[in-house]
Amino acid sequence: MSLIITDECINCDVCEPECPNNAISQGDEIYVIDPNKCTECVGHFDTPQCREVCPVDCIPNDPAHVENNDQLMAKFLKLSAAK
Repeated sequence: MSLIITDECINCDVCEPECPNNAISQGDEIYVIDPNKCTECVGHFDTPQCREVCPVDCIPNDPAHVENNDQLMAKFLKLSAAK
């Protein structure tokens, strides 16, 4: 499942550089996560790094983009091959 940043985001800038897939970028008002690039850090880390550093805990699972670990790993492999 991809992650999403809620409107509780305070634009502290700590999540964006932590994302190994460059899935996080500045949106119009808050940071946003590209569901096509988010693997919840599967293939890189044991836990999503954006969640680890977020001081306001505003990065839940995105119910609009449900994926299991196998799908996240497949996405990671596809993104890695494209680099």
